[in-house]
Amino acid sequence: MAANVETMFYTREKPWHGLGTMVAEAPNSKDALRLAGLNWKVLQEPVYTENEELIQGYKANVRDTDRKVLGVVTDRYKVIQNEEAFAFTDTLLGEGVRYETAGSLQEGRRVWMLARLPREFIIGGERISPYMVFSNTHDGSGAVKTALTPIRVVCNNTLNLALRTAKRSWSMIHTGDISGKIEEAKNTLFLADEYMTALGQEFENLRKIKLSEKQVLDYIKILLPMEENYSLLQKRGVEKLRADMKMRYFDAPDLKDVGNNGYRFVNAVSDFATHSTPRRKTANYKENIFARTADGNPMIDRAYQLVKAA
Repeated sequence: MAANVETMFYTREKPWHGLGTMVAEAPNSKDALRLAGLNWKVLQEPVYTENEELIQGYKANVRDTDRKVLGVVTDRYKVIQNEEAFAFTDTLLGEGVRYETAGSLQEGRRVWMLARLPREFIIGGERISPYMVFSNTHDGSGAVKTALTPIRVVCNNTLNLALRTAKRSWSMIHTGDISGKIEEAKNTLFLADEYMTALGQEFENLRKIKLSEKQVLDYIKILLPMEENYSLLQKRGVEKLRADMKMRYFDAPDLKDVGNNGYRFVNAVSDFATHSTPRRKTANYKENIFARTADGNPMIDRAYQLVKAA
């Protein structure tokens, strides 16, 4: 397991990001939090200097189970407990939802839960399963965020394109009327339907954009640039990655009947971004893949923009 993944569970099949340990199914968010080791609370305590002088305007966010300091925040910051942040998902998503995975990153500073929505979409003859990622931070670095992540079932590729016509995420900061903001999160499902409808239309548009072999190779070079000051070893690494992406476009069995078009290229790049091993394989690279799944993957968005500009 990646070094920064503190605790986690997953059910049935290992998720595409390859993290976690299999456990029994989690029927609701409360069980998911317990199985993931997230059933702890954050306390806010005063901050002092080494000379025991009170630092005005700041508080320390401390985990109650082990006294771990998760972050130092301003007095305006309001803690949103794990249970609060995720509890609304049960009623929001309703019957049939499955909590696939949940966990803690960076020693508790970031937590998440992933739910598979009960509805499946058929877009262009392909099965697309929508997932919801719910994430929260306790160190002051980010907001509570809900993001839709469509997954192409046949190959577990993420297709979370940044569309101009529809939003795929919602967030709220840790200040102001927290309870009211959580209530507003229920609009997320409406955003999900709108996004999936827009995504289906965009897939049809991408299929109509024909690409030559030269265009595909040029796009791969743009996505995986070769800098002049690279060493021979670095250049070989980039060439290897380019060959990998090229293979995913020209040789992938699940794309052989799609045609040479923008939809095929975006899927090939998604396959590369979702599943390939990076040139420099760090201890946390799988965790980074998951983070980009939730937050958005710049490489997939860049590929989409290149194709749209063709």
